[in-house]
Amino acid sequence: MSEAVLSIRGLERTYVTLGGTLPVLRGVDLDVMPGEIVGLVGPSGSGKSSLLHAAGLLERPDGGRISILGADCSDLGERERTRVRLATIGFVYQFHHLLPEFSALDNVAMPQLIAGRPRKVAAERARALLDDLGLAERTHHQPAQLSGGEQQRVALARALANSPRLLLADEPTGNLDPTTSTAVFDNLYALARKTGVAALVATHNMALAAHMDRVLALKDGKLEPWQA
Repeated sequence: MSEAVLSIRGLERTYVTLGGTLPVLRGVDLDVMPGEIVGLVGPSGSGKSSLLHAAGLLERPDGGRISILGADCSDLGERERTRVRLATIGFVYQFHHLLPEFSALDNVAMPQLIAGRPRKVAAERARALLDDLGLAERTHHQPAQLSGGEQQRVALARALANSPRLLLADEPTGNLDPTTSTAVFDNLYALARKTGVAALVATHNMALAAHMDRVLALKDGKLEPWQA
């Protein structure tokens, strides 16, 4: 049996507010396997983003262990956490966060250049990803010249630029109209299938969640199977 790309055990996260402490994650356990697309649902404030940030090594939880590709990353220093993120994890957010002064091609090439890939190779990879997403004619357009759906597809290409093994998406279609949302999700789904990346996708869109391999609901700080 394949080893989980992402394995989480006993994850805990508590925030301190003016009203006192607010436990958000209460011992979350989760495995995401290679090539699996897992949906994550729950109301605003339930802890979906906190779970994704911890899984992506962007935030340190208050307890529990996080393993990526079988390696325990829980106690890594910041430099090593950055190295793992760059080499292994791709992120897509509700807002695209593209660099406005750069073209679509350059935005997708950027993480590859940071990882040390030669510029020509990075550009070829970026062009191929954008072509897969139907953006072959938009490679030299800046974000302001693209529609919302096109911007989000560029962000998806950027997330997959370094061939990550794990894709974390936080409401990737939440800022789009229903038709564009479906189109972007179809792109995400097709590219995830093509690349074999393990994907954890937080969403409020239950229609999209229904098309994922498995859907989990975050309720009272714990994960449970989603009941459609």
